[in-house]
Amino acid sequence: MILAAVALTYVILGDSTAAGVGADYQQGIAVQTTAELSKSHTVTMTNLGVSGARIHDVLKEQLPRAAAIKPDLVLLAVAPNDVTHLTCIGSMRRDLLAIVLRLRAANPNVAIVITGSADMSTPPRIPRLLRGIAGARARAVNRMFVSVAKQQRLTFAPIAAETGPLFKKDPSLFGPDRFHPNERGYAVWTAVINRALAEALTTRVP
Repeated sequence: MILAAVALTYVILGDSTAAGVGADYQQGIAVQTTAELSKSHTVTMTNLGVSGARIHDVLKEQLPRAAAIKPDLVLLAVAPNDVTHLTCIGSMRRDLLAIVLRLRAANPNVAIVITGSADMSTPPRIPRLLRGIAGARARAVNRMFVSVAKQQRLTFAPIAAETGPLFKKDPSLFGPDRFHPNERGYAVWTAVINRALAEALTTRVP
């Protein structure tokens, strides 16, 4: 007897990286993570990511639509714009908690994966003198994301820690704007995110 694949409603929230800026959309994290999930699930994917979004934009503009869908699985890919705009980490934490609470109100069994910020010391477009500051700021933001992930039983996908050294060593992983990943760069990210999504699903109560 062949068992039917488990249905999965998957929502992506976030910024330009969620939207796939820098590469062909089909090679971005939305489509490629969906392809991986589709190996074991029947996936309905909705990508609400918007270029330029910060975490407060996700809370105010993307979250209402996500909550209405009542997703089983959410990927929140946001934070680099908060890093570059020097958003207060305390306010980021409050917005992150509000997002989590609203998603769980819509579906108490939702699995949530958060990426935090990429390593912002690596994009060639950032002036060399500012890269150290940007990198330190990204690390501080990511410490907050890791803390909330532990407290709220979320899954953290460590794209900065696991892929930052690769991007620093190989600038050809960036797209033409020298800021966003290209197709190869997104493939590096996707490997990390796919592991986190799989982990999140193993701990989810159906």
